[in-house]
Amino acid sequence: MTRLDLTPLFEPKGVIVAGASTHPGKFGFVSLHNILAAGYEGNVFATNPECPEILGVQCSASVADVPDGAADLVMVCAPGPAIPGVLRDAATKGVRAAFVVSGGFREAGAEGEALENELVALAQELGMVLAGPNGQGLVSTPAKLWSQIVAPYPPAGRIGIASQSGNLVSTLMNLARQGNVGISRAVSAGNQAMIEIADYLDYMAQDSETAVIVTYVEGVPDGRRFYEALKAATAAKPVIVVKGGVSEDGARAAASHTGSLATNDRVFDGMLRQAGAIRAPGIDAAYTLAAAFATTPLPNGPRTVVLTTAGGWGVLTSDAVAASGLDLMALPPDLHDAIGELVPPRWSRNNPIDLAGGETRDTIPAVLDLIASHPEVDALVYLGLGIQGNTARAYRESPYMPNEGMERIASFHERQEVRYANAAVEISRRENKPIIVASELAIGDPDNPGIATLNKLGWPCFASPGAGITALDALWAYARDR
Repeated sequence: MTRLDLTPLFEPKGVIVAGASTHPGKFGFVSLHNILAAGYEGNVFATNPECPEILGVQCSASVADVPDGAADLVMVCAPGPAIPGVLRDAATKGVRAAFVVSGGFREAGAEGEALENELVALAQELGMVLAGPNGQGLVSTPAKLWSQIVAPYPPAGRIGIASQSGNLVSTLMNLARQGNVGISRAVSAGNQAMIEIADYLDYMAQDSETAVIVTYVEGVPDGRRFYEALKAATAAKPVIVVKGGVSEDGARAAASHTGSLATNDRVFDGMLRQAGAIRAPGIDAAYTLAAAFATTPLPNGPRTVVLTTAGGWGVLTSDAVAASGLDLMALPPDLHDAIGELVPPRWSRNNPIDLAGGETRDTIPAVLDLIASHPEVDALVYLGLGIQGNTARAYRESPYMPNEGMERIASFHERQEVRYANAAVEISRRENKPIIVASELAIGDPDNPGIATLNKLGWPCFASPGAGITALDALWAYARDR
C-alpha cells in the first residue's frame, strides 16, 4: 500500500480554521484559540461568513479567499453539508491535508457512513489526505502546533500518540503535564475514514522527534495492513498498544463511538506478540511505560541491583523481580566490599542493598555511583527518594517551627533530596544504564523536593516498586528482542 504523506498534518507551513466562531464555547473558536495560544509560528487563517475578527485574526468569508500556497492544513469545524465545498476550495489554494473534527458520519449509522465515503472519494480526487472525521485534532510540539478542539497542550518530548479516542489522547497529555515526560506528536484518528492508525504508525516510526509510540485502538479496518505497519514500527522503536472493546459491552460501546468493529481479543493479542509490540492494560500504564522508554537507557542484560533505605520495599521489589524476566543478581565481591566501606556494618550485605538507615550526607550518591559503574550490573532500582523531604515537610508544618534548629535541618533534608534526584539522573545518563526510581510520593506528595526535581528534569518517578519493575522488565524485553 502506498504510504500517505502526513507531513502537512504535523509540519504545516500554514493552518486554516474553516468555520471559526466568535463563541468561546464552540469548536471553531477553541481550535483557533489553541493554535494561536501554543505559539504556532506558521501562517494562521480563519473563515466565517460574517468576516469577524477573532483573537486578532481577521476572518475571510471562505477558504477561497485565503492566499494561494500560504497554508497546507485545514481544520474543518464546519457542519457536514458544507465540508465538500471547504475541501474543494482548500485544494485550489494548495492545501494538502484536512482534519475534519465534525461528527455525524459512520458512527451515526448508514446515512452517515455514505457521507463519510463521499468525503474520502473527494479527498482522493483532490490529492488531499483526510484525517477524521469525528476526531478532536492533533498536536505537534516540534511545530508548536496545538490544532485541537480540546485541552491540554502538553510539554514537548519524545512520546508519539495515535489513538482512535480523542479523550484518551487528552488523558495521555494530562499525564504528560503531570509527569513532565512530554509528547512529540499526538493525533485523534476518529473514524479513520482515510488515514488509519497504521498510517500514523508509519509516520511516527520514521519520525526523528519520536522515540516511543503509544496507540489506542478499538477496531482495525484492515488487519493485515495494521499488522505490517505495527511490525515495521516496532523494528524502529517501541510501540505500546492499548486495546478497547475487549468485552461484549466494550465492543458495543466502540461501535457507537467510532463505528469500529472490535476484533477477537485472543487473535489481536497474538498479533501484537508476533509484531513485537508491548500491550498495556490501560492508558495510565501505557504512559508509565512510554515515559520509561522515552527517557531511560535500555539495559544490556537482566542483572538488576536494588538499593533501598528501608527493608520492606526491598522485599516487595525482590518478589516483583522474581516474577519478571529480570535477575536479582548476587553482589560481586568487589562491589560488596566497596559498599561496606561506605556504610555501617548493619547494612544487608546482599541484594537488595538495604542501608538500614545507616546513610550519611554522601552515602546515596556514592553508592548509586558504585553500583551503576560496575561492569556486571545492567540496571539499578533506587527506593527511598523523598524520605528526608518528608521529614522536612513535617518540620515545616510543625507548630514548633523554627525552634530547636528545625529550620536548618529541614533545609538540609530538602537539599539532600535534590542532590539524590540529580545524582540518579546524572549517573544513569553517564553510565548509559537504567536507574529506576520509585516512590509513593510521586502521587502522595509530588512537591517533595526529590520528586519535584525528577519532574523538573523530565525523569519518571514510579509510584510503586512494582510499577518500576514492570517498566524495567519491558525495557529489558525490548532490548533483548532487538
